[in-house]
Amino acid sequence: MIQSETLELLEWHRLCQHLATFAATKLGATAARHLKIPDSQTQSEQLLEQTKEVYQLETRLTTGLSFEGIQDIGDSLERAERSGVLSGDELLAIATTLAGARSLRRVIDNQEDLPILTELVADLRTYPELEQEIHRCIDERAQVTDRASQKLGEIRTDLRRLRSQITQKLQNILQAKSGAVQEQLITQRSDRFVIPVKAPQKDAIPGIVHDTSTSGATLYVEPNSVVPLGNQLRQIIRREQAEEEAVRRVLTEQVAAVKPDLERLLAIATTLDLATARSRYSYWLGANPPRFIQREDSETITLRNLRHPLLVWQQKHEQGQPVVPVDLLINPLIRVVTITGPNTGGKTVTLKTLGLAALMAKVGLFVPAREPVEIPWFDKVLADIGDEQSLQQSLSTFSGHIRRISRILQALENGETEGHEEDSNSQFPIPNSLVLLDEVGAGTDPVEGSALAIALLQYLANHAQLTIATTHFGELKALKYEDERFENASVEFDESTLSPTYRLLWGIPGRSNALTIALRLGLKPEVVQQAKTQVGEATDEVNQVIAGLEAQRRRQETKAAEAQSLLQQAERLYKEVSAKAANLEERESSLRASQEIAVQQAIAQAKGEIAQVIRRLQKGTPTAQEAQQATNALNQIGQQYQPATPAKPKPGFMPKVGDRIRVPKLGQIADVIAAPNEDGELSVRFGLMKMTVKLQDVESLDGQKPEPVVKAKPAPAPVTPPPQSVPEIRTSQNTIDLRGKRVADAEYILDKAISEATGPVWIIHGYGTGKLRQGVHTFLQQHSRVNNYEPAEQADGGTGVTIAHIK
Repeated sequence: MIQSETLELLEWHRLCQHLATFAATKLGATAARHLKIPDSQTQSEQLLEQTKEVYQLETRLTTGLSFEGIQDIGDSLERAERSGVLSGDELLAIATTLAGARSLRRVIDNQEDLPILTELVADLRTYPELEQEIHRCIDERAQVTDRASQKLGEIRTDLRRLRSQITQKLQNILQAKSGAVQEQLITQRSDRFVIPVKAPQKDAIPGIVHDTSTSGATLYVEPNSVVPLGNQLRQIIRREQAEEEAVRRVLTEQVAAVKPDLERLLAIATTLDLATARSRYSYWLGANPPRFIQREDSETITLRNLRHPLLVWQQKHEQGQPVVPVDLLINPLIRVVTITGPNTGGKTVTLKTLGLAALMAKVGLFVPAREPVEIPWFDKVLADIGDEQSLQQSLSTFSGHIRRISRILQALENGETEGHEEDSNSQFPIPNSLVLLDEVGAGTDPVEGSALAIALLQYLANHAQLTIATTHFGELKALKYEDERFENASVEFDESTLSPTYRLLWGIPGRSNALTIALRLGLKPEVVQQAKTQVGEATDEVNQVIAGLEAQRRRQETKAAEAQSLLQQAERLYKEVSAKAANLEERESSLRASQEIAVQQAIAQAKGEIAQVIRRLQKGTPTAQEAQQATNALNQIGQQYQPATPAKPKPGFMPKVGDRIRVPKLGQIADVIAAPNEDGELSVRFGLMKMTVKLQDVESLDGQKPEPVVKAKPAPAPVTPPPQSVPEIRTSQNTIDLRGKRVADAEYILDKAISEATGPVWIIHGYGTGKLRQGVHTFLQQHSRVNNYEPAEQADGGTGVTIAHIK
């Protein structure tokens, strides 16, 4: 009884209603509204695994898990088992349910790492042959089809033929007796074909009157000549109905034969839908999966930023106030927590939030708290929350609380006698229960109520895993200092606004604010002062100590927030530096690879040009002049493709303490905080970070490189013969043909060739009128990369070719 009372006090039924809105089927919604709380931790862990796997599955699917087609066919299965004949709608619902269940199993089987769901659907039988047979015999309108049986097909053929005969006869009568009929219309009354006849002329068309219009001016008559055909039609319709029932009876018998498997299918589909509803509700709450802990293994209850799920619903759907989260961090030694503070400060909400969190974890729901969520598996959640005053039972507030607390103690005692015996070697009692008490000991004389509350909490410390109690009794605050199993907490109160902040403060008892509030609200100061005198100096000193503790806590929280901010800033800078260093390494590697490719291409091109020289020598008898020309050509190729020695940067400065320098590898500007040592290393700082860098890895802000600590002797510069002493060699790569081009087009081609050239360029412009040659020379005179130009030798084209020497 106390279990159901606790669920009612915690408003568990409202949470179940919210969960039901996330179900996809009627079966799932019903199961969510009547959610069963597991009796063992193993069952809860299995439900949690189902929720996790559905959560994981729906993140992979684009449209989520679909339950389309699955219907509540439980009543139909019962009727089939009792030899009732199912209707077409019922049979069609069974077929769509089989198809929907098969689709669910296919989706799960196609996914990996879903062991719980895969095991759940492993025994699912969907009977595709039964589904096909139902669709063969029942169409989408839930009517029996002609192909359901040969006999039915023949009957319907006769029906169509007979209807056609009746319609033809009636049509002939309408045309022959057009003056006697109200309108040219054939209709039906009681499955008989009739025509509308004017009442005054009813004798013109003898027959049976089946109906009359409201005004009495029209009679619906079945002519005598059609009556035998109508009788015959009715007999065939009865045969049709009998054959349709026979078809549905055969299908019903097939359904009844597999009823246990179909009931199992419904149970599996409901389990999947309920797991999906839990997953979607958890996602909507922003909740996280809990982990059940063992407090005897010194594990701490950890519920950070815990929010009341019903208040979250109220905020999002009913424009409620923002939900203020609470932090519950309870070490394994604590058995009793007393929460003190002003009324409407959030004490009762904290009790209900913890109770709902424990129940949500038990039924496989995620808990609306920040990760990690660590909570024990409580076999019982027992609560005394609210006022149970009853005029009918002559119960006062105090009596109502005592009655309910008695039932709580009885439930704990029953739990111990049902095989839960205390372990003398363990400091944690069994049963593993959570007890929630609101305003313990209230409603009676303060002295006796306080004594009763202390005795009750000490008893619960020995017989319950965890007890959370709210109170206004100051004597309960001292229990923490007498027994290490007790802890104090309080709801924060802002004296400047005279309102609670709803924050839960741990380790600090709440202090009385009644006199302060009374003074702020305008009560005469002398009255408040007299009240302080009655309270006594000791109480005032205690309140001052508590106020000091609260101020110290706020200072610590401020410093912790500042430290956290600095830590986050340092982590962000570290990530930025690491990312820039990685990008620089990647760019350096890419540049090195591109340089290697360019070198290989240059070597291949040089080999090709050398081969051309060799082939030219092999064409005839080489002379000494040709051999010298070939030698000069090879020297020119060697100079063209030999990589140039990079010029070393000229040292310009030596960093000193206080200088600002640039670290190109990191892309940062830093301050020098230590001069270079003998190894050429110096210390720099940028932002909050300090690091040591090498001298050669830094430069001044204007780009100067620092002087090395040990200057290396410069390597002698290679003696390069003057360009005039090595004749250039003409190849297909450095020769462009401009003959037939206009001057404007030629300038564009020339500019591109000169910008890409690494040596002299042979320009073929021909003789012609001389305009193209003049335009080329004018362009070469103005180009910044052209050193000089000259006509080619007679063997290379003479004045029809111009050689441009590139700087």
